[in-house]
Amino acid sequence: MKILVIGATGNIGKVVASTLDERGHDVIRASRNAEFAVDITEPASIKALFEKVGEVDAVVVASGSVPFKPLMSLERDDYVKGFMSKTLGQIEVVRQGLLHMSDGGSITLTTGVLAREPIATGAAAAMANGALESFIVTAGAEAPRGIRINAVSPNVLANSPSFHPLFPGQRPVTDEEIGTAYVLSVEGLVNGRTIRV
Repeated sequence: MKILVIGATGNIGKVVASTLDERGHDVIRASRNAEFAVDITEPASIKALFEKVGEVDAVVVASGSVPFKPLMSLERDDYVKGFMSKTLGQIEVVRQGLLHMSDGGSITLTTGVLAREPIATGAAAAMANGALESFIVTAGAEAPRGIRINAVSPNVLANSPSFHPLFPGQRPVTDEEIGTAYVLSVEGLVNGRTIRV
């Protein structure tokens, strides 16, 4: 399959791209500073990426940022920035990506454990992740031409130890576990699901 991985230089994206590459897929790696450059907060940038890449069989989005601040320090602009980057950015990839997908293709978004487990400073991330997980339920059901839409929701990453203190009591997930979850979404039959890791 021809698979576009957006955010391929990040901690999740690198794992996903390598895993899919090892499984024999034609992986196109996109990020802000790559040959296939994209900024998912800019619809024109997403459009230019799809025009350059052409039709694909699958898209994986492992991109988007949210602020981590105590609840009482979060301002409206913090929520807006998180929503625009992680939530609306990924939704825009879906909106435009549906026009460039082969029949029966798949789109996989990335959320995170904060949609279901609280941590201090995680309110904005919880908002962004929860919105995406709700979106894919209906988007997956409505997608045309047999295209599937899922999300992968990983716990804190074992490959990111600097974040471990923020997630007390949570089990860090390995690169292998991350890769397997995205393989399920891309190669499997699931649709409209959040795959928890």
